[in-house]
Amino acid sequence: MKIHLCLLLLAAGISAAPHMSSMAELLTLLQQMSEATTKDMQNLRIETPDNIDDVNCISTIFEGTEQLKTSPAMKKFSVFFQKFERLKQSLTPSLAKEGQCDTERKNAAIFIEKLMTFIRKASKNARA
Repeated sequence: MKIHLCLLLLAAGISAAPHMSSMAELLTLLQQMSEATTKDMQNLRIETPDNIDDVNCISTIFEGTEQLKTSPAMKKFSVFFQKFERLKQSLTPSLAKEGQCDTERKNAAIFIEKLMTFIRKASKNARA
């Protein structure tokens, strides 16, 4: 019985490891993206949630990521956008209907910082 339980826990840990690894990879790529933000990118204004913890703002985050993806300066970060798209389903809580989200148009650097916070919190929730 003990061996069976150990094998189940090991299997659960192995299946969670790629998800955590992907989150860490996303954060690394976002950090590089943040550092590479040029003055041209500062002119890009993205609808950014005031409160990143508000579950009503998740679709706003995804819409902002899509807008960021269309920027020519972000082409070299296509790997991030591909990986983020794959994890999008696991990051989206099952909400019947999203409510009101308070947002403000902010520059790309601020949006990227908020996106990093969102992914960090999502990875902590996945571990819990």
